[in-house]
Amino acid sequence: QVRLVESGGGLVQAGGSLRLSCAASGITFSTYAVAWHRQSPGKEREWVAVISRLGSTTYADSVKGRFTISRDNAKNTVYLQMNSLKPEDTAVYYCKSSRSSDNYWGQGTQVTVSS
Repeated sequence: QVRLVESGGGLVQAGGSLRLSCAASGITFSTYAVAWHRQSPGKEREWVAVISRLGSTTYADSVKGRFTISRDNAKNTVYLQMNSLKPEDTAVYYCKSSRSSDNYWGQGTQVTVSS
């Protein structure tokens, strides 16, 4: 059974930092691209960042320069380091692993940034 479990969310003041983790089981994580998405109340889920199997990264303009995605294949884990957080970063953050037609989502972790 495939499971993706996000952790590391919480409440932080504007300007602060959090590091999210996405731990996978049941799949060979290193063969998947992994992305972070987020969804705020009343808004569509939006893509935040992605890391390829080989480690190349791409970011949404809204987080570029503030967020860093990385992976540790030995630990089957992908991270999202979030710095200089803003109230508009408040959302539930989800990780998604993708390989061809195989896509798996985690259950999400809440990030709340207070002003």
